Amino acid sequence: MAMSVNVSSSSSSGIINSGFSRSGVSSEPKVSRIGSLRLLDRVNVAPVSLNLSGKRSSSVKPLNAEPKAKDSMIPLAATMVAEIAEEVEVVEIEDFEELAKKLENASPLEIMDKALEKYGNDIAIAFSGAEDVALIEYAHLTGRPFRVFSLDTGRLNPETYRFFDAVEKHYGIRIEYMFPDSVEVQGLVRSKGLFSFYEDGHQECCRVRKVRPLRRALKGLKAWITGQRKDQSPGTRSEIPVVQVDPVFEGLDGGVGSLVKWNPVANVEGNDVWNFLRTMDVPVNTLHAAGYTSIGCEPCTKAVLPGQHEREGRWWWEDAKAKECGLHKGNVKENTADANVNGESKTAVADIFKSENLVTLSRQGIENLMKLDNRKEPWIVVLYAPWCPFCQAMEASYDELADKLAGSGIKVAKFRADGDQKDFAKQELQLGSFPTILVFPKNSSRPIKYPSEKRDVDSLTSFLNLVR
Repeated sequence: MAMSVNVSSSSSSGIINSGFSRSGVSSEPKVSRIGSLRLLDRVNVAPVSLNLSGKRSSSVKPLNAEPKAKDSMIPLAATMVAEIAEEVEVVEIEDFEELAKKLENASPLEIMDKALEKYGNDIAIAFSGAEDVALIEYAHLTGRPFRVFSLDTGRLNPETYRFFDAVEKHYGIRIEYMFPDSVEVQGLVRSKGLFSFYEDGHQECCRVRKVRPLRRALKGLKAWITGQRKDQSPGTRSEIPVVQVDPVFEGLDGGVGSLVKWNPVANVEGNDVWNFLRTMDVPVNTLHAAGYTSIGCEPCTKAVLPGQHEREGRWWWEDAKAKECGLHKGNVKENTADANVNGESKTAVADIFKSENLVTLSRQGIENLMKLDNRKEPWIVVLYAPWCPFCQAMEASYDELADKLAGSGIKVAKFRADGDQKDFAKQELQLGSFPTILVFPKNSSRPIKYPSEKRDVDSLTSFLNLVR
């Protein structure tokens, strides 16, 4: 389905029929659509060579020049070829790592302005319906025309759709929506149901509803702009540069390196983004006021509690290191020499939960604990991975719990459930994400899973008192 091109500018004089008028270029409207074929310019346009700065060279003579009546076509063609061979510029590959270093300390407004200046109508802002409305505001402030696209998965919150409408009206733009292939969605739902991602991970659903539509969108561009920040996810986004060659997707020209990815707010903290949004009085998604910090599809997004990391509300049933949908898969820094078969790091990580009152369970130990129908005392066990930031965040409170319950008749234990133990923990111990906390009552054969993400001492103690 052809998407309408959306532009916005502080002045409408540079926009003709949704195309962008540039200096030195014919004023004929340029047809450019995300995810669709581009129409060629008029045949009679004079040929030009393009350098990386985007400037056109007028030194090449037009190939459609009419020969004089007495001239021979063959000598003329030979002359033209010789002139072109002498005058064609050598296009150098731009060093985007070097450009990223130059822009490392630049403001988001400067980075946005550079991106729009460099790519014009061949770049677009990826808008998710969350706080990356800041990107649209920065683009608006540059005074340059810009394009915005979004992925409509068909499973967004009603509040997000209303937010899209508010943003369009506020900026006077049209967002270019990309939709999943209906046949693919139908096949997934018919074979696995509406909520298969709760059972086998979200990657397959995201691939159908988000990644493939995004791939189609980016094939119509040379660059795209995202709202990624380093502080959003320490496990996957901690080393995002402000500009990079996209490591995953292809752009308009096709092939590796054909798409450039701009991240203007990579170095900005979340609080500063929100201060900017409040100062500029722009529309925001009403879900934020309800505790939603990172917003995606309705079944996979929930509000977070005060003090929780913003990404804990996304795919909350999975490991912290899996909290990417595939749109930014290239953020994950992989070293095949340091990875085991489960894709988890083998690099030495200091163990956590070190209280002297904690029992460290082996695989055999926790299997024995599960077999006991009549235990002498109740147990509370955390299933953890030492590299997990959410496990690390609860270390102090869990150690304090162990010290508090010492001598009370309740055993406090830990079981490392990553690596080779992960499949066992998923099948036998209800492991969904790290950390998972289990209580083994005295007179029950099956453990009870702690249902809350509040992992402070008081909350854990209250739960123990209810089930012991």
